[in-house]
Amino acid sequence: MIRSLLLRAGVPLVGALVALLATAVPAAAHGADAPNGSDYRVGVTGLAPALDGVDVRTVEAGARLELRNHTDRTVTVLGYSGEPYLQVRPDGVYENVRSPATYLNRTIAGETAVPADADPTAEPSWQRVTNEPVARWHDQRALWRESSPPPQVGAAPDREHRVRDWVVPLRDGETAVELRGTLDWVPPPDPYPWWAAVALGTLAVGALGLAPAGTVAGRRVLAGLGALLAVGGLAAVAVAVGRALDAGADGAGGLLVALLTGQTWALITGLGAVAAGGWALTRHAAADFGLALAGACLALFAGVTNAAVLARSVPPLPWPAQPVRLVVTLILVTGAGATMAGVFRLHAASRAVAEATRRRPTGIGHLRPERAG
Repeated sequence: MIRSLLLRAGVPLVGALVALLATAVPAAAHGADAPNGSDYRVGVTGLAPALDGVDVRTVEAGARLELRNHTDRTVTVLGYSGEPYLQVRPDGVYENVRSPATYLNRTIAGETAVPADADPTAEPSWQRVTNEPVARWHDQRALWRESSPPPQVGAAPDREHRVRDWVVPLRDGETAVELRGTLDWVPPPDPYPWWAAVALGTLAVGALGLAPAGTVAGRRVLAGLGALLAVGGLAAVAVAVGRALDAGADGAGGLLVALLTGQTWALITGLGAVAAGGWALTRHAAADFGLALAGACLALFAGVTNAAVLARSVPPLPWPAQPVRLVVTLILVTGAGATMAGVFRLHAASRAVAEATRRRPTGIGHLRPERAG
């Protein structure tokens, strides 16, 4: 009786959960000011003169610059008017609340309102923002912030272009230093072949759910679907790790913190897909619901949230773009395909239960009449 009710409720419940998760995805995808991909490659060429113990790089697909100070000196980043903007000291990072750059650099678009008392000529007022000697900030000198592309890109968008060489002025104590880098346009890929592969792969995996559940083939299909979902879950965990590393995570502890704070949903859904896939591998008859639910979460929270890489040339991961697109395509196919297959199997099971109930004798019509005495 309980199993029958679960099976009957399975299909509409999966649909409701999918709709609920779909409305939650935009909030999860835009929870931080980190892009899901870019067509502009930001590179750091180095410091001039070089500074021992000071490391610089780009993070978040080039959206931020990162400076690590391993020395006992203070390194100062200068703002757009040459004023002190950030100080990376041995005991942490301090920002000058009188510098307009403090507010302009809080987002990629630079739309944060600059307060009236922000004056680059005023005496700096320092406020500590972190205890670690690591600064990460958006810098308009290293980014392309216009809505239209550069003229050379507009003339030949299918070619790679050097947009500009950029410089961010620093001070090491009283010594002037330049942080130098490059900004390049990289032509984006054609997303349609990738989405066609997602659609065809989803249909192929979903069609496996049409195999009769009570047969040997149906049980083998369930195990195969579980294996595919587990692979997709592992791919989602790998993408979450890659995004955490690209955001600047350092060391095992830093990686764990970044995963739990910045990649929470992708990590949870990836591990959940692995668990649901393992359960389906046991060929348990009740694994269909877990297959559908875990697949929907995987496709939405680890696939859709990273789908921008299919149309962007620079992904927010520290790996080549083409393998990243393949991994995201795998996540989308296994997640959406497992959902479709699970719904098919739940629907077939629900119909089978309904048919069996309809054919079951009521018992009243089969009572033998008593003989007259």
